[in-house]
Amino acid sequence: MPFHSIEPRRLYRQIADQIRGLIKSGEFPAGSRLPPERDLAKQLGVSRPSVREALIALEVEGMVEVRIGSGIYVLGGSAAHSTNGLDAAAGPFELLRARHVIESECAALAAKSAKKTQVGAIEDALAEMERDMADGRQPLSADRVFHLRIAEATGNGALVAVVKMLWDERMGPLYKQLEHHYDTPDIWHAAIAEHRAVLKAIAAHDGTLARAMMQRHLNQAYKRFSKGWDTIH
Repeated sequence: MPFHSIEPRRLYRQIADQIRGLIKSGEFPAGSRLPPERDLAKQLGVSRPSVREALIALEVEGMVEVRIGSGIYVLGGSAAHSTNGLDAAAGPFELLRARHVIESECAALAAKSAKKTQVGAIEDALAEMERDMADGRQPLSADRVFHLRIAEATGNGALVAVVKMLWDERMGPLYKQLEHHYDTPDIWHAAIAEHRAVLKAIAAHDGTLARAMMQRHLNQAYKRFSKGWDTIH
């Protein structure tokens, strides 16, 4: 009998499997509300971010609906449409931590090695983000370009490839669904200010400050997405 490869399962997938099983068994029928996120985390012995990733995956799948300020509700069985959301290599919070490690070092390296034209390209991406905001558009595409141009300014092709991979995950359904629940102009204005601080440090060729500003930006993103759903209106 041939062996089959063993796929390491992300924690959020295991949590989602348990909740999905309880829904399918009738423990939580259609229309019912799941226990609060904090209670699920306590009962499962895991962190709230891991529970949130699992619930977002189930929302992408069409099994639950997250109603900010109200709770997480089970949808009808016919609503479930896809498990593609569970195929991500990493959950959104895990991804943010990986970006914190990689992109902060990219910022530090870019500050040391960026040429004037490369600093200008980063400035152009930030200006595009600001134009998108002024026109009422989500500046996500320009945000991606901003971070990729920082990676390119390191002069290290391997780092560019890693940052592209991280951003492919960041543009996936899990992260985008999580972001959907927090997406406001105020959050984007705050993020743009953080980007501006990163750019200023790179332009000044201050590697230590560039690293710190990128770390601050990604820490703030983590905190923004960690804000309790019951406190958002």
